[in-house]
Amino acid sequence: MRNQAQRTAARTTKPSVAPRAPEWRIEHGPVDYQAAVKAMEARVDAIRAGQAGELVWLVEHPPVYTAGTSADPRELLDARGIPVHRTGRGGRFTYHGPGQRVAYTMLDLRERGQDVRKFVLALERWAILTLTAFGIKGERRAGRVGIWVDRGSGREDKIAAIGVRVRGWVTFHGLALNLDPDLAAFSGIVPCGVSGVQFGVTSLRALGVRASMGDLDRALKETFAQAFRL
Repeated sequence: MRNQAQRTAARTTKPSVAPRAPEWRIEHGPVDYQAAVKAMEARVDAIRAGQAGELVWLVEHPPVYTAGTSADPRELLDARGIPVHRTGRGGRFTYHGPGQRVAYTMLDLRERGQDVRKFVLALERWAILTLTAFGIKGERRAGRVGIWVDRGSGREDKIAAIGVRVRGWVTFHGLALNLDPDLAAFSGIVPCGVSGVQFGVTSLRALGVRASMGDLDRALKETFAQAFRL
């Protein structure tokens, strides 16, 4: 019988063959949040069972606040009639709505090294590379999940949020990147638990980028392989 060290090494050894590129699905109309979660769960179960391949699913949601597994109820400041849903992803409160591209990534970490931290770093790298395509410098910040833009004078604005869940080494949920959402909606929550007058939320449009959702989708697709080292 193998000892614990051998078993751990077997779980974390990088596969000798690179995984194939995932299927892509792009929605051009709003997708109900709860319906999306059910669809993701079904796909994850199928991937785990070997009945389906990996999927990157690009969607927009009608306005909704979602509370991750670490959400503090006190951080829901004023829902203002926007629905609130508790969800199984990691993280705290965030907002989804029109003008924000949500990239749901259903990837099989059994084929990608079984390292959740590396997967989250790849999501961050994906957002950074995508922003670079539009001339925006996105940056990581220690202790603050997501991607930030330095606005000068000590101010930093969040432009992309990350929240993931892993079931049987298959990932779901993923990345939300602000193209041109209603930024005022973020004032109803403490976004991702980060507060302070020096921290805000921004978007490509607020930074002067006049890109369409199609432009953003193309950039996401073009940078995916580099971000995930395919």
